[in-house]
Amino acid sequence: MSKTPPIYSIPPQPKPANGDLTPDPMTANQLAVKVRLITLALVMLGGIATSTADAPTIDPADDALYLGPIEDLYAWTPEQIVAGFRNMDKIFPTRKIMTGDTILPLPLDLVNLDDAVIRTEATTLTLDEYFTRQSVAGLLVIKDGKIVYERYGLGNTQDTPWVSFSVAKSVTSMLIGAAVHDGYIDNLDEKVTDYLPRLRGSSYEDSSIRDLLQMSSGVQWNETYADPSSDVASVNWETMALYEYLRDKPRIFAPGEAFNYNTAETNLVGTLLRSAIGNNLATYLGEKIWQPFGMEAAANWVLTEPGGGEFGGSRISATLRDFGRIGLFALGNGQLADGTQVLPATWMDESTSPSRGNAGYGYLWWLNPNGSYSATGIFGQGIYINPQENIVIALHSARPDASKDSEWALQDALYDALINVLKDD
Repeated sequence: MSKTPPIYSIPPQPKPANGDLTPDPMTANQLAVKVRLITLALVMLGGIATSTADAPTIDPADDALYLGPIEDLYAWTPEQIVAGFRNMDKIFPTRKIMTGDTILPLPLDLVNLDDAVIRTEATTLTLDEYFTRQSVAGLLVIKDGKIVYERYGLGNTQDTPWVSFSVAKSVTSMLIGAAVHDGYIDNLDEKVTDYLPRLRGSSYEDSSIRDLLQMSSGVQWNETYADPSSDVASVNWETMALYEYLRDKPRIFAPGEAFNYNTAETNLVGTLLRSAIGNNLATYLGEKIWQPFGMEAAANWVLTEPGGGEFGGSRISATLRDFGRIGLFALGNGQLADGTQVLPATWMDESTSPSRGNAGYGYLWWLNPNGSYSATGIFGQGIYINPQENIVIALHSARPDASKDSEWALQDALYDALINVLKDD
């Protein structure tokens, strides 16, 4: 029998004078890592050049054969994609997210989902066909706190960590809620420059924390992955370089009025959070959620530079079951098993309410008309949460296209198909 999960908290601290934190000392492993992080950002956000329809099944024991010096991600082979997605900590500088002594149990109550029909306007697939076409590494379905379906591919198992990409945005959103609950952040209407004073005098002068969470700062940004001259293809993601790049961007809308998808600003959210809590995101995530909620395995979070801060908008690697537990944490409104609130009691409702700029987007969560919502990452990652049906779906993939509309439609259709079968069960 497990003991009651411990509660971890850090007392509120005054806001730093300059809004910047001293990076952690580099470990020997981090010093050995020589990576081109600009290329990392371009490819992880924009896509890896490959025409392979199905990612190969690679035995994890053979991953070392495919990793090698793969700094130029444009040249990644399908084998390197699979090996790389489950070994980010061997390629890039990362910080660990530590687990605790207690594991939240996920009892089995398996259901046959072979009858699921995944249908879009363009195609109809069975679940087996979806696994093959979308290069699925893992699919987990939890209903009423029990695993009703769990399946792995590409050589993965329940113990395999896998990179989340932009699923991390929604995790960062929950950490902002934890910081509000802990008193590090007074309210979301505070100005970005209250925490990041280096941005004073820039277009962010009038933008609030809420604006950043809703991707509605009003600052110009082009996130066209296929355009080599776009902002997302030009920016240097290291913290100080990102500051300088964003300082010079003009404002084209009033804050809060227009939605404009902007991964750089989610990294600003992460930097703002580091400034507010006086700590690193991986450490805070471990102390506020990973340990007390009962995650099963340690995870890791890629850093913008060796010894620096985490990517606030991307690249947490964790097991599929622990991503399912993240969904359960959100489904339970940020509450621990003993009833302790980690997030404000209304935080998830507020986070998943339509924003003024986009009715389909909340605080770094994608929203659906039926009241469900999801954390979504390129190449087919996802955590889907349906409060009405009490269902969480976690998905790991290595599909060859990073961000194609037809592939997103298929992912949404997968969720709908699984929900429909479970409704009839």
